[in-house]
Amino acid sequence: MSKKLRKFLILLDNENLLYFPGSFLSGRILVEVEDHAQVTGLFLHVVGEGVVHLSNRGRADVNDKENYIDFRMRLLGEEQENKRVAVLSPGEHSFPFKLGLPLGLPSTFLGKHGWVQYYCKLALKESSGIVHKNQQVFIIMNPIDLNLEPSLLMQPFHCEIEDTLGVGCLSVGPVTCTVRLDRGGYVPGESISIFATIENNSKTTIRKTRAILTETIQYSYKNKIVQAETRELASLQKGQIPARTTDQWKNELLHIPPLPPTNLRGCRLIRIQYDVYFIIYSKGPEKQIKLQLPIMMATYPIRNSDGTLQRKRDSYYPAVLPVFRPWLTSKTLE
Repeated sequence: MSKKLRKFLILLDNENLLYFPGSFLSGRILVEVEDHAQVTGLFLHVVGEGVVHLSNRGRADVNDKENYIDFRMRLLGEEQENKRVAVLSPGEHSFPFKLGLPLGLPSTFLGKHGWVQYYCKLALKESSGIVHKNQQVFIIMNPIDLNLEPSLLMQPFHCEIEDTLGVGCLSVGPVTCTVRLDRGGYVPGESISIFATIENNSKTTIRKTRAILTETIQYSYKNKIVQAETRELASLQKGQIPARTTDQWKNELLHIPPLPPTNLRGCRLIRIQYDVYFIIYSKGPEKQIKLQLPIMMATYPIRNSDGTLQRKRDSYYPAVLPVFRPWLTSKTLE
């Protein structure tokens, strides 16, 4: 039937291919043949899976996998041992399908060493034994709504550290730093308000201070993290702080760029974490002083009691969020 088969397509009703957990995945299989064709079955397999794959030079590869959807449906033919043959007449044939997607599915994710993907696999078996195959990817977005998260995320939180520049007898004195963010949960397009006080009680000049928004992707194998990558997404910095002086950050805004939805709750293999790092760079070979403040990156922003958006200053909510991460090929942070 290879020459007889003109079309063999999976057409989803939602043309943008985007679905939410708990919604219905529906569409039709379009088969067009030029002449009468004998087939024993038309099969649809809906798959959702998470995969981690790392190639280790000189050692065994690391592979792990988990399933979220494994739904099989026979659209044509009968499940009998005698394999009764169905005959498709010339022209187009349409086979509709519809199924409910489970709740709690992790969002689609494509990474360097792993992925979470969803797709429909199709197989058409001829009576001669030849099997025709096709597949169609669809995207799952499991949104995080800040309005449904713990209210603690909407409260300011801070981190404080006191450290000494220099080592041992070469110590040049203490530095105290307090950093505060206006809250702990954000969405792409908003800005993180940073407040900081740096007391340089040392004998040396601090070269600069810097705030960095980072994304860390962790890949796990048998419940152990086997690979982690951290990349810088946005940054701010201020200049020198002379010895025996104090500097302050007063509501400095760190803008969050458009980011793919990253709710991987329900996935044990891949974890995504966002942090704001506040780093103090001293002059000379002394160590950096670094504070880490974890934040949540959500999909839906905070709303007022009347349902209107609680807009922050200098916020711009993108109409469309990207699916892929072009920065995955960039250099990771040390």
